[in-house]
Amino acid sequence: MPRTFSQADLIEQIKKTSSKWIKTLDARHRGFFWQRGYGAFSVSPSQLEAVLEYVDEQQEHHRTRTFQEEYRELLRRDGVDFDERYGWD
Repeated sequence: MPRTFSQADLIEQIKKTSSKWIKTLDARHRGFFWQRGYGAFSVSPSQLEAVLEYVDEQQEHHRTRTFQEEYRELLRRDGVDFDERYGWD
């Protein structure tokens, strides 16, 4: 990603493009939309394998813990201030 391209611009393009694509898949998805917000985290190259493994296990993981619970924990663990009023649509 070029240094002149902001994270917000990248997310906007990803959401716009993927939303259009998802809506073409099936009539059930015609009302699909992304929530307004997003979260972005950097990954150290030395932690890449651990992160990929973590992502692979998400379906099983979310049987016992909601996305919101997990996201709050990630933010708390990394010392990120978070206002619940703006966290969820």
